[in-house]
Amino acid sequence: MRLTNLLFTTLLLFVSVFARSQKSNEFTVLQWNVWQEGTMVPGGYDAIVNEIVRLKPDFVTFSEVRNYNKTNFTARVCASLKEKGLSYYSFYSYDTGLLSKHPITDSLTVFPEKDDHGSIYRLTSSVNGHKVAVYTSHLDYLDCAYYNARGYDGSTWKEIPLPASVEEILKVNVASQRDDAIRLFITQAEKDLAAGYKVIIGGDFNEPSYRDWIEKNKDMYDHNGFVVPWTVTTLLEEAGFVDSYRKIYPNPLTHPGFTYPSDNPAKTPEKITWAPKADERDRIDFIFYKGEGLDARKAVIFGPKGSIVRAQRVQETSKDKFLLPLDVWPTDHKGLLVTFICK
Repeated sequence: MRLTNLLFTTLLLFVSVFARSQKSNEFTVLQWNVWQEGTMVPGGYDAIVNEIVRLKPDFVTFSEVRNYNKTNFTARVCASLKEKGLSYYSFYSYDTGLLSKHPITDSLTVFPEKDDHGSIYRLTSSVNGHKVAVYTSHLDYLDCAYYNARGYDGSTWKEIPLPASVEEILKVNVASQRDDAIRLFITQAEKDLAAGYKVIIGGDFNEPSYRDWIEKNKDMYDHNGFVVPWTVTTLLEEAGFVDSYRKIYPNPLTHPGFTYPSDNPAKTPEKITWAPKADERDRIDFIFYKGEGLDARKAVIFGPKGSIVRAQRVQETSKDKFLLPLDVWPTDHKGLLVTFICK
């Protein structure tokens, strides 16, 4: 009996130590397009701060940061968080931004914002002894090819005849510079990987994934029969980067993971959609990763379950897992929260 109790106690101790070890090797990344710093929604900025206080992610990759209040947005968020007892570090940028719970060891402009063609920035840090390079991106939103597939001009969102081919859709990508930006990211990321970093990129790509416009759903969501090899995600996967959400939820029919456009109770639908006659549900906010021993453990869509479809509020019936907001939702996107583990 005494031996049995000893074995049981030893087992409990082992499980406890193992659980602590696993936890120490975990960290979280939040990708969040905050729609002009939340200024489009009453109380939006405070909502951004309050949600970060609640979630306490290790890293935040912000998209659509514009310093509208003529201040350094990420520094301002850090100051607001400090007032609430949380310490974060920030990397100043325009159009995108980065927050880190951990001291920043280096920062870099990879693709500078110019004429609204997007941007990519990067910081490096250490999480429990693991070297991590985190990139944030907000790629070109002027030439959105996924609107063309729905009969909308991707630059002005005016109605156009439906394109005749996939090639016609992808012509818009040439003007967008999204591929150019991602190629620069891949070049820099390979240097980080060679130096022993684990690499993560979060962002609003303003382009869907090639894994989401497939044969099985080509007649759904106003895909209008198109199977499109979207190029940004193709380039990333060819370079060995893993789509965290699709790694965990590989089926785009049961788990479409739509992040745009998000319903927002604080705004009327006609003010939160660019193409009011289109069913434009898409996953355009991503977190990709690469690095020895790095793996995505858990992922949730952060935000309301609802989307805007043809200027109407629609509740999604997918199997996607949602982390619902506390109160005010500050943006027209849903975010993505991913838990990583360093094995």
